Amino acid sequence: MKITLLRLKSSKFGGAEVYLSRLSEELKKRGIKFDIKYTSAPKFLSSWLKIIWYNLEVCLLKGNKFYFSLERVICPDIYRAGDGVHKTFLKIENKSKLNPLHFVYLYIEKRMFKNAKKIIAISNMVKRNIIEEYNVPSEKIEVIYNGIPLKEKVPFDELKKEFNINNEKILLYVGSGFKRKGVKEALDIVSKLKGNFKFFVVGKEKNIEWYKSYAKELNIENKVVFTGPRSDVDKFYSMADIFIFPTKYEPFGSVIIEALNFENVVFTTDMCGGGEILPEEWIIDDNIVNKIQELLNNNKKLDELKKKAKDISKNYSIEKNVDETIKVINEVIN
Repeated sequence: MKITLLRLKSSKFGGAEVYLSRLSEELKKRGIKFDIKYTSAPKFLSSWLKIIWYNLEVCLLKGNKFYFSLERVICPDIYRAGDGVHKTFLKIENKSKLNPLHFVYLYIEKRMFKNAKKIIAISNMVKRNIIEEYNVPSEKIEVIYNGIPLKEKVPFDELKKEFNINNEKILLYVGSGFKRKGVKEALDIVSKLKGNFKFFVVGKEKNIEWYKSYAKELNIENKVVFTGPRSDVDKFYSMADIFIFPTKYEPFGSVIIEALNFENVVFTTDMCGGGEILPEEWIIDDNIVNKIQELLNNNKKLDELKKKAKDISKNYSIEKNVDETIKVINEVIN
């Protein structure tokens, strides 16, 4: 049976969009027939109207199609909850109650989790959220962690020259949406560290000037580099030693595996699904400054943990992810 993959829009950025691209490549390699259905909604429509439009066009025309959805729709055969649970997200984020997008998402989400034959949660945290918020039976939900194309480090001499890096240790954050993903909290941590290091913040943010001002207020403007969005992120991972991701809510976060894969010691919160694959001591707590400071002071321990990070990443290839995903698809089809 041909699989129809659902996602509202095509993009080079965004976790679900990147995953869709990787999944598509793997399905091609395996000779599995599929197509991708994006929305035909006019671009001038607001987000909530686009979501309604998309639901109408895919659900009214479903027929005998098999839908593997990466988008919130009320008629999936399998739904991959890569965007987490919106009801949980709203409890964490202080969003306007008047925005109709939230009403639309909650309306669809409730019916989607009920109607899907199977749900793929990308972390145990997301599985718990689905069960808690919508009382979905546990056996209906499979946890399949994200996977990435595993790589080796790439040369980064150009970056060292561009940013005048000598022997400094490199701390790194990668991601857009600075508020939810904790860039302010990362700057607070960095402001309490001592030694010869630089902290690179890589990603798109419309309020970036506020974060630059905050770094100045903390008197660490000489330690922090805001690069904006970059197409050479692999070079930053390759150059970095420690990855800091103090997110308030992240269903998984492929940046976690990417950073591990390039031998970064990764620190994140217990609100990040990707934290489930990390050693417990790498979860951010009240002792986080001392943990990072010790690594900045102890090259031997830092090198040991960087090798450990690489070893962890080897369990999370895109090939393994797709193997597990195809197994679920076959269970539902057969």
